[in-house]
Amino acid sequence: MRRHPRRGEAGGEVSEASSDRAPSGRTPSTEAPSVRGAEVGRRIGVGLMYGLWKPRVLGAWKVPTTGPVILAVNHSHNIDGPMVMGVAPRPTHFLIKKEAFIGPLDPFLLGIGQVKVDRSTADRTAITQALAVLEHGGVLGIFPEGTRGEGDFASLRAGLSYFAVRSGAPIVPVAVLGSTERRGRLIKGLPPLRSRVDVVFGEPFDAGDGSGRRTRKALDEATVRIQKQLGAHLEHARRLTGRSSSDLPGDNPRTPGSQERRPG
Repeated sequence: MRRHPRRGEAGGEVSEASSDRAPSGRTPSTEAPSVRGAEVGRRIGVGLMYGLWKPRVLGAWKVPTTGPVILAVNHSHNIDGPMVMGVAPRPTHFLIKKEAFIGPLDPFLLGIGQVKVDRSTADRTAITQALAVLEHGGVLGIFPEGTRGEGDFASLRAGLSYFAVRSGAPIVPVAVLGSTERRGRLIKGLPPLRSRVDVVFGEPFDAGDGSGRRTRKALDEATVRIQKQLGAHLEHARRLTGRSSSDLPGDNPRTPGSQERRPG
C-alpha cells in the first residue's frame, strides 16, 4: 500500500500506513493511554485553573457525553491545554510535543494519560496511541496549528483531518480567549492571577464527506472543511465573549446570556 506522509499535530509526520498497527504488531487497542489517569489530570486541572484564574466556560454541553470525540483547540499560550483539560466535561488525552516531557513532568504527563509526540519523525507510537483513545470511545485533544502561534486557526496541519477521517470521530472546536491579553505581575509568562479566561466549545461536526475515502485528496479536502468550521467558531466565540479579533486588552468582556457552572 502506498504511503502518504502527512504533517502531524506537533510537527511530526503522519502516514496512513502507520495507523493500522503499531511497529510491534500490536493493535491500537493495546496502546490506549490511561483513562483513569486522564480523569485524575482533569481533576487536577479543575483545581489549578479555577484556583489561579477565573475560567468562563460556554457550550461545554455540546461535547458528546459518550463515544469518540476530538477537541480541536486554538493555541496561543502554554496554559491553553491545561485550561481545556480542567474545564472539559470529559477526561481528555492531549497530543503534546516530547520537549514538554522534561524531568518529573515526563512521568506526570504520561501518568495522567497524555500522549508524547516526537515532532522530528513519523511518530508511530503517538499515532497508535491517539487512534487507540478514539477506538476506546475517548476524547483526544489536538492543537491543529501544531504549535503556539496567533491562535487563529489560520494555518492547520493535516494531522487533525487524518485522525478525524481515519476514526470517524466528530470534531468539537474549542476557542480559548484571554490567555494572552496581558502578562502577570508575579509570573511574566502567565496571564494575571484571577484574570478572566474564556473557553468556548462549539457544535460537533464531521470532517469527512461521507464517502469513507482516506486518500490524500480526501484528507486535503477534509482539512479545508475543518479550517472553515474552526474559523467560523472562533469568530462566533469572539462575538459571544466580546473579545476583539486580536484578543487585545479587555479583561471584562460583556457577559453573554448564559454562563455555565464550574464542573464538579
